[in-house]
Amino acid sequence: MLSVNGRRMQLPPKVWFQLERLKKALRSTFDFSKKDYDTSYRMCPSCRALVERGASRCPLCGEKMRSPRARSGATGSGKLLGVIPIPSTATSVIVAVNIALYAISWYMTVSLTSGFNAPSAMGGISIEALMHLGAKSPDILLAGQWWRLVTAIFLHASLMHIGFNLWCLFDLGPEVESLFSTTKFIVFFLVSGVAGFMLSLWWSPFGVSVGASGAILGLIGVLIGASFHHGHLGKEYRNQLLRWVLYILIFGLFFHGDNAAHLGGLITGVLLGYLVPEGEAESQAGQSLWNTLAALSTIVIAGSFALMALQIGHPYR
Repeated sequence: MLSVNGRRMQLPPKVWFQLERLKKALRSTFDFSKKDYDTSYRMCPSCRALVERGASRCPLCGEKMRSPRARSGATGSGKLLGVIPIPSTATSVIVAVNIALYAISWYMTVSLTSGFNAPSAMGGISIEALMHLGAKSPDILLAGQWWRLVTAIFLHASLMHIGFNLWCLFDLGPEVESLFSTTKFIVFFLVSGVAGFMLSLWWSPFGVSVGASGAILGLIGVLIGASFHHGHLGKEYRNQLLRWVLYILIFGLFFHGDNAAHLGGLITGVLLGYLVPEGEAESQAGQSLWNTLAALSTIVIAGSFALMALQIGHPYR
């Protein structure tokens, strides 16, 4: 209900469900005391209302619903140590890849420095290890190693660096997957991350950088772009997200982060969130297109890692 000049007005069902969905997204993103990603509902392709996941028809418009696709394991309600939400599907895969590459880079740091030193003991990663594993380096990129625009997304320079990024990814990944779909999430993550490093390449032609921050800012940008389609409540949600952006940019300034990559990912994400419709594609052709784009994105990521592995023992200079 809304109050207008002292009178109460009943909202149309479609608008009501959109408002409820955004309220839920806002609470789940910024309420750190209780984080729970409910995937028991899905969006009607006709009226965009939230409908029980197993329903065969939308109770509001009567549109026939396609059979829901299985989600990996659950509703996302599992908690690690009773506190951290365990994400599902693409988010969990990306988290696992980041952790695995961090472990490899730490091992290489210890090996290259012939044992423990103060930085590696605290989780710091050497420049040499990051360069061997595919950090963004302008000279090498311009020499033809384009795949570093991809591999650099999954590398991190310290324990604090990866910890902060994975914390953000744990929160934002399931939100974007739930609001748009897993296939769109995969494309958004890769495109935003690469776009961020491309802007960084132009902005800082001599800088070496790594990290998923540009892709994560892209996910924030996607939610910001989508919020423009949801009126006043969308504006409130957008203001909350913009605070996240400010915090990350300040963090980048004080800890020598790559704010050019952050801005590149953010701008790309805003455009994607504004232009790409929410939810799963409404037609079979549209779904096939997004499935193809997600498959191509996965191939690009896997191919980039393969190219990195082929040259890992070669001098990077």
